[in-house]
Amino acid sequence: MKEILQTIIESLVDDKSAVVINEIAGEQSVVFEVKVAESDMGKIIGKQGKIASSIRTIMKAVASREHKRVSVEFIG
Repeated sequence: MKEILQTIIESLVDDKSAVVINEIAGEQSVVFEVKVAESDMGKIIGKQGKIASSIRTIMKAVASREHKRVSVEFIG
């Protein structure tokens, strides 16, 4: 799952070296903390949060195949 999220995030940002994704795994759930450069934060969130919402939707679909719950948090 982390690789899919990494690919999505890196395709959206300009500074790929600043992308850091922390995975916090529990028994039934996974939390991803995504850190990007301050200048790229707007590209990740999008207008009215639509891109961030889409990223979360994709990750929930991937997680449902593994019978897990997923949360994606964007940290500036």
